[in-house]
Amino acid sequence: MNSIVEHDPENRYQRTAEKLGEGSFKIVYKAFDSELGKEVAWNQVKISGGSKDSKEDKLNKILEEVKTLQSLKHQHIIECYHSWVNQETEQVNFITELMSGTLKSFVENRKVSVKATRNWSRQILQALHYLHSQVGDKPIIHRDLKCDNIFINSHNGEVKLGDLGLSTTMVETHAQSVIGTPEFMAPELFDEKYTEKVDIYAFGMCLLEIFTHEYPYSECCNAAQVYKKVMRGEPPRSLERMENVAVKHFIEDCLRKEDERPSAEALLEHPLMQDVDGESGTPPSAGGMGGGGGGSVGGG
Repeated sequence: MNSIVEHDPENRYQRTAEKLGEGSFKIVYKAFDSELGKEVAWNQVKISGGSKDSKEDKLNKILEEVKTLQSLKHQHIIECYHSWVNQETEQVNFITELMSGTLKSFVENRKVSVKATRNWSRQILQALHYLHSQVGDKPIIHRDLKCDNIFINSHNGEVKLGDLGLSTTMVETHAQSVIGTPEFMAPELFDEKYTEKVDIYAFGMCLLEIFTHEYPYSECCNAAQVYKKVMRGEPPRSLERMENVAVKHFIEDCLRKEDERPSAEALLEHPLMQDVDGESGTPPSAGGMGGGGGGSVGGG
């Protein structure tokens, strides 16, 4: 058993030294909720670099994002339970639910059926529809949707969106900053003027990766080459190798120009997303596709 190395101010959450994931701005540790008696993910964001005012601006931005995350309540979005700031270490900490692993790691060495992917897709689209329907006419955009940021409970096939730290509430008609993963970024994201439809484009790329087991634009050597292809409207070569014509056309719909791209709500009504053989919206059993989903990773 991992020893406890840190507690939250209320002494409810206990952090271990076991890392579940690490990014450019965040480290995720395994932790324990002593009140509910369950494992959780302890997310730690370090505020470093710049002047005191600059750090304060960063702190306020992160706290605003975490506050947004805590306000989201949807069965297919990683839930954020608690957050606080450690002024001494200049860190923002927030606790989220713990999932079995990422969808990327789960499908990496598995051939996944269209039926299973349909169930995952419906769950993802339901979450996106929820995000895009927030705050009246000011939807929340994920902006960094990819298989690495979609988490799965491997025992029941339930998926949830995580790593919403890059998402933003649109204050005006369009958001005005570029951030994300080039291979999953819609052309308009590079132009710094975009809407929630960028998440639909990224969702299409996620499906492409799931079915082909190939990262989009893997034929490119660097981000500059990816950028050129994206701006020319040239899809990844892996799309040409899609054997399922119906799924290929569905992905192509997701990759259309922004004004032609369907909404999450519209995609949920697409024939490909409809129930088959009377199946409901319940997720598929992951056990039928090869068991567990790799190492545990915390969302958020």
